[in-house]
Amino acid sequence: MQRVKLDKIDRRILRDLQADGRMTNVELSKRAGISAPPCLRRVRALEEAGFIRGYHADLEPKMLGFNVTVFAQVGLNSQAEHDLEAFEDAVRAWPQVRECHMLAGETDFLLKVVAADWDAYQEFLTTKLTAAPNVSHVKSALSIRASKAKPGVPVDIDAPDDTD
Repeated sequence: MQRVKLDKIDRRILRDLQADGRMTNVELSKRAGISAPPCLRRVRALEEAGFIRGYHADLEPKMLGFNVTVFAQVGLNSQAEHDLEAFEDAVRAWPQVRECHMLAGETDFLLKVVAADWDAYQEFLTTKLTAAPNVSHVKSALSIRASKAKPGVPVDIDAPDDTD
């Protein structure tokens, strides 16, 4: 991966693509104030450098039958690196787990889990999550509603340019 020094144009490209990943290169270049060919080169460089990890559609879970979102706080019996990695490998195989974060503190992992209903979550909990090796306890918190779900990070286009 090559190192890209971010300038105002790069940050504007990142901000605009994060807001609308389907934006055409022509529209993106107009917003960035440059012509289309150098804009495309910058996007490719940002992708290759790892600033842009991918593109996706933001789907409505309820339209696809996922009516329940649960945040599961998972504690493990052992925090040895190979045990942490084994748990993370198991989590990657469970499609209903949409996010997995290792935490510092009394909870080892925080999982965002989607399910059709509470019964479906309970089945996942008892047959997969609590049955997984090394899991000592799980504390579940049912999401009532999401008042903000903003992907990515805030991009300040007026930040000073990167210098090395």
